[in-house]
Amino acid sequence: MTQTRKTYIRPLDLKTGQIDMAHGSGGRAMAQLIEELFAKHLGNEYLAQGDDGALLPHPGEGRLVMATDSHVVSPLFFPGGDIGCLSVHGTINDVAVMGAEPLYLSAGFILEEGFKLADLARIVQSMAAAAREAGVPIVTGDTKVVERGKGDGVFITTTGVGVVRPGNELSGRNALPGDAILVSGTLGDHGMAIMAERESLGFESPIVSDTAALHGLIAAMRASGAEIHVLRDPTRGGLATTLNEIARQSGVGMMLQEKNLPVKPEVEAACEFLGLDPLYVANEGKLVAICAAADAEKLLAVMRAHPLGGAAAMIGTVHEDAHHFVQMTTGFGGRRIVDWLSGEQLPRIC
Repeated sequence: MTQTRKTYIRPLDLKTGQIDMAHGSGGRAMAQLIEELFAKHLGNEYLAQGDDGALLPHPGEGRLVMATDSHVVSPLFFPGGDIGCLSVHGTINDVAVMGAEPLYLSAGFILEEGFKLADLARIVQSMAAAAREAGVPIVTGDTKVVERGKGDGVFITTTGVGVVRPGNELSGRNALPGDAILVSGTLGDHGMAIMAERESLGFESPIVSDTAALHGLIAAMRASGAEIHVLRDPTRGGLATTLNEIARQSGVGMMLQEKNLPVKPEVEAACEFLGLDPLYVANEGKLVAICAAADAEKLLAVMRAHPLGGAAAMIGTVHEDAHHFVQMTTGFGGRRIVDWLSGEQLPRIC
């Protein structure tokens, strides 16, 4: 009778352990990392299939929407969030502003040799909490490990899939002259939270990232019956770059009112200190809505009634302009061009 030897595998040391090259080898160490960390916190019926992809229910009526985003934020942890929840929120929002209901996420991790398992566990737990709260499961993923010095701790790429029902499609091509431009809240919170943490800037009121999943707010806005033409989340490049993108797509011009732009005093102070313009600073929990002027007040009221839209404001209008300029009436009554972001104002913020 032949006896089989059982190999004892010590559990992951989530307090002092580190990522090593074996965790990306495809062998026993990688399987243990997936089972004891990723599957433990992100687990659901689809991820439990254990295959190279996930077999998912057909969405039925409508068209599929797919979006992908890579996250390289530094620092990895910041006031109001971390790279984990950010990677979930950012991709959900990219799907939702297309008019789609987000259904599923995938997650790909690039881990650097020597990265602390405790930090990785914190990130994965944050992702799991964000996905649960949003009701959008992470159904498949991948992990790779690179040598020490060839990464920066962890990079995360998430892909989202959703379904948009007939008649619900939204696009940056749909802005029309006469439309109203709304934002769901204060500008620049995320970018300045990152910069304040990175530069060790202390303010009497701490700046906290606005990272959040916006599909609940968008669902409430759609349910209002307002005629919404465009939704967009103003992330890298901020509001200014987002509006320039939409103006070019739709072949229109825009006029903003500086006095109506919602900016927190602490964010404004930080921007002034660093020589930045909050119009170009990233947001991760805000949206731009362009709607028919007749529905603007109704839509604004619905946004303000939602927890993620309490500081919503109407900030401008769309008009005909062959040059597709975005302009702004300043607080002194003059006008200035709000141009595209030139160069990289804030690197590594999402």
